[in-house]
Amino acid sequence: MTYVVTDNCIGCKYTDCVSVCPVDCFYEGENMLVIDPDECIDCGVCEPECPADAIRADTEGGMEKWVAFNAKYAALWPVITEAKEPLPEADALDGQSDKLETLFSGKPAAEAA
Repeated sequence: MTYVVTDNCIGCKYTDCVSVCPVDCFYEGENMLVIDPDECIDCGVCEPECPADAIRADTEGGMEKWVAFNAKYAALWPVITEAKEPLPEADALDGQSDKLETLFSGKPAAEAA
């Protein structure tokens, strides 16, 4: 079993999950996070920390595409090990439908200046 980040993270990018992860398996894109399924130790401490309820166990139905999605972008994006402020529009976008099709950016997080 592993945990994955789903589309409700898009446009929100809360990082409460990052601060509790014991193995630093979160990776940061421009407007969302992903979990490296191969690095996740299945502890589950991140799931209840997500204010957007965007983290799911891969054992839930329909998670196969999210496992592949998380693996793909974890290989492309930089690791994130410390919590940051969420995106400015996070509260407004939390729960919006079709975010993968309309808002997702495959770009990695911008490097800190």
